[in-house]
Amino acid sequence: MSLVDLIAQADERGLAASGLACLDRCVPLLGGDDEVLRPLWASLSDADESADWGEGLRQAREKLGGSEGAGVGEGPGEGEGPGDGEASGEGEAALLARRMLSAAPDDRCADRVRVWADACSVAALQIHRLLDSVGDPDVSLDSRRAGRTEGMSPLVAAELRRQVTVLEVLAGHGAGGLRRALEVSIEGRRVLQAVVARRARLG
Repeated sequence: MSLVDLIAQADERGLAASGLACLDRCVPLLGGDDEVLRPLWASLSDADESADWGEGLRQAREKLGGSEGAGVGEGPGEGEGPGDGEASGEGEAALLARRMLSAAPDDRCADRVRVWADACSVAALQIHRLLDSVGDPDVSLDSRRAGRTEGMSPLVAAELRRQVTVLEVLAGHGAGGLRRALEVSIEGRRVLQAVVARRARLG
């Protein structure tokens, strides 16, 4: 099943976890630590599923530097690479990550969280495309998410696999899949941290 299909069929918890996992993997671009999104993860497993989401989101925005900005889908397009517009490389990637946080719905209404999760999916893939030193072919990310994965660069391919895994484990195990989803997110966060550090060393 393609990533697009998985998002279309996911329930509210799966969608929230999917968007949150995309954001969590990109936290290094915002200067956040490993714990900054933990309250949001915890809210997904609570009996009252919506009780702490809004408060966790408020805390995350406060710690990561605010919530203002355009929506995830606004700004540089997915075909734009480093050097396009004012932001490039890490700068554009960080802007996309901040927009993921800004666009997160304050409540977990299924319709709103579906739009957010879908936008986060595209943004996270674009971030990994921007930061991949190998370079990813000029193929639309929507095509990648629909299953056209031939010739993908390693960093983008790994991010796509993580997104699929998160949605699959939530679809198969519900709240019981949250631990695995978080493990996948932590793994991806470590990879992105290493990529950013390597780019900084190379100047």
